[in-house]
Amino acid sequence: MNETVIELHYPFSELVVRSLKAGQRVSLNGRLFTGRDRLHKYLAEGHPAPVSLRDGAIYHCGPVVTKKEDGSWHVGAAGPTTSLREEPYMAKIIAEQGVRLIMGKGGMGPETSKACQQHGCVYLQATGGAAALLAQCIQRVETVYLLEEFGAAEAVWVFDVKNLEAVVGIDTHGNNLFDAVRQSSYVQLQKVL
Repeated sequence: MNETVIELHYPFSELVVRSLKAGQRVSLNGRLFTGRDRLHKYLAEGHPAPVSLRDGAIYHCGPVVTKKEDGSWHVGAAGPTTSLREEPYMAKIIAEQGVRLIMGKGGMGPETSKACQQHGCVYLQATGGAAALLAQCIQRVETVYLLEEFGAAEAVWVFDVKNLEAVVGIDTHGNNLFDAVRQSSYVQLQKVL
């Protein structure tokens, strides 16, 4: 795996995203949107996005956020949630919303992988179990959408992040680290059996 960390800055250009390869480490900087099950279903049903996601990144995350006395927000934890739950919706969202980066944990399915190739998007693997550490990369909460409708864990939080690191799990060239690990594990299992 390449040890060089590639800095990515919002808005994320298709040209830069298409240059990324599975296994590369990246560092996200600038605007990042959270989105979980309710947002994905909402968008897939044809509702308008509450904010433009074009050339943006959707982070599969239900952050722990509290309001401070001065009215600003504090993010105490921002770990990734399982991305595969969004597989029924993700390809349509990538195509229609112009999303360039998806970040979560555990990988995505074949339809998302195909949409990444067609529309210039990559899937990033964030570190599971490091929610408090990842929250330290959030410089501030810009705003929040659909808080009353969806609740805090499912709302669309808009974060300003600095040096939030992840690994490219699925690239625009058809490479998929999760498939490669599955295949390698199967080969090793056959040797043991």
